[in-house]
Amino acid sequence: MRELTFGYSPCPNDTFAFHALAHGLVQTSFTVRPVLLDIEELNRRAHHGEFDLTKLSVGAFAAVGARYRMLRSGAALGHGVGPLVVARTPLTLEQAIKGRVAIPGQETTAYRLLRLATPSLGDVVEMRYDRILKAVSSGEVDAGLIIHEGRFTYADHGLVKVIDLGEWWEGETALPVPLAGICARADLDAALVAESESAIRASVQYAFDHPQASRAYVRQHSQEMSDEVCDQHIKLYVNELSLDVGDEGLRAIARLAASGVVR
Repeated sequence: MRELTFGYSPCPNDTFAFHALAHGLVQTSFTVRPVLLDIEELNRRAHHGEFDLTKLSVGAFAAVGARYRMLRSGAALGHGVGPLVVARTPLTLEQAIKGRVAIPGQETTAYRLLRLATPSLGDVVEMRYDRILKAVSSGEVDAGLIIHEGRFTYADHGLVKVIDLGEWWEGETALPVPLAGICARADLDAALVAESESAIRASVQYAFDHPQASRAYVRQHSQEMSDEVCDQHIKLYVNELSLDVGDEGLRAIARLAASGVVR
């Protein structure tokens, strides 16, 4: 039986959605070897076609489009799911970007949205997404671009929201916020890609049908997140569009991927 490598993040939405596939609870003609990495690391490794299946930021699609093709299932997009810019004190976006801004990676969708909302940025500092809140609260940087569970916990660090870039995107486009998608390497057999897409969809459906089945797997990889934050994270980022992005989702992805931001 063929083995496919599958790169996705250790965040609760991914471990919840892909638990069934990773643990052989979905019938397939192949096995899956999960590789759990930070989203920006997945974006970088995609340049070399390292994984057969991989989660990628929509912001990274243009750079790896020749190596990967997006699947319709397993995506992270929706309404009210966008990244935030946060700071220690109330600021306008224009004020915030004049200082040092921590970002979770230059190929993330979050950074692409920030560049679209405000093309002129000051000093950008790349760091792992889970270091950004501490960097802002300690004064290491003046503002931070946060993703994942950060939108639920930034206030616990004494920080305030500068802008919700998801709200900005939806206001500009009336489309859902396209954060990330699951992609298959372009050289895989078409029948295998189609089966992979169906298997990922089945895994997401299994998660919806058996929400407690993945609890231990989610907790294993969720660092120090509380159960409440894990549940909020899953509820926000895993939705009906994770089963199939739909026509509206495809329009949103195409629009953001073609936005032409120059880094």
